[in-house]
Amino acid sequence: MSAAPQISPLVSIEGLSKHFPVRGGLFRRGAVRALDDVSFTVRRGEIVGLVGESGSGKSTLGRAILRLIEPTGGRVKFDGVDVLSARPPALRALRRRMQIIFQDPYGSLDPRRDVASSLNEAVAAGGVEDANDRRDRVADLLRQVGLGAEHMHRYPHEFSGGQRQRIGIARALAVSPSFIVADEPVSALDVSVQAQIVNLLLDLQEQLGLAILFISHDLNLVEYVSDRVIVLYLGRIVEIGSARQIYEEPKHPYTEALLSTATALDATTKRRPIVLTGEMPSPAAPPSGCVFRTRCRYALPECAESRPLLRLVADGHETACFRSDIL
Repeated sequence: MSAAPQISPLVSIEGLSKHFPVRGGLFRRGAVRALDDVSFTVRRGEIVGLVGESGSGKSTLGRAILRLIEPTGGRVKFDGVDVLSARPPALRALRRRMQIIFQDPYGSLDPRRDVASSLNEAVAAGGVEDANDRRDRVADLLRQVGLGAEHMHRYPHEFSGGQRQRIGIARALAVSPSFIVADEPVSALDVSVQAQIVNLLLDLQEQLGLAILFISHDLNLVEYVSDRVIVLYLGRIVEIGSARQIYEEPKHPYTEALLSTATALDATTKRRPIVLTGEMPSPAAPPSGCVFRTRCRYALPECAESRPLLRLVADGHETACFRSDIL
């Protein structure tokens, strides 16, 4: 767990939305609401976990924050600078401070380039102009992630999955960022390697004071690494709070159901599995009112009438549920 975060936010997301247009025929049009009015902050030196089922919009959110995909609406501020209105020169400067670690360590590396070439390009983008200085920086980065200078001239196919992810982490660090989106960084790795990569990220976060948005479907992993946790459902935040609040006192039925199916890190904690009926609705046609109501065991008719907004239920703990008092 990282040190106590400072108060001022490094990243502020306000009303972020991403709608993908759908054209199924001459007259049939619509939009997939992958993200819908998402707002939260990431403080300096803080790890914020982001959880939700597949299709909830987690990866879309991470990419929209960095403008790897263009949001439909909303605002993203990084250290007070509006990311979404930044022109290319300013955006390039911002991206030196905002980086991403991808899920697939092999697919994110160019198979035609050796490690030195891939990292050298990133180091150059960080402003290191001298060739000798770049070579030394590449060697330092490799050592920082648990590899050695002897790996510089190998190609991606010569590494294991865990080693390739270490290279991906080194590339993200090459420009000395302040904020990293870690998008399912260990889900493609063997279980035996996952803990090594997670602990490497935690060590680097503590050493460098990084802020991290940690995206994962692994609830136990998110609990282990996170200061705060965001629960996303159908492109909307349904609950946000400290890791302790979310895992010990969930206040949204969706969070309660997710946690009931996960094995608690504390062996003394017993949870009765809650089986959700049906599948997640299509983001192209979300339910009216509360988007979770079609699968919620506590839903009332009035849950279909208006959308519940995030409201404070405890210090730093917010939920979007009309019936949070019964949890």
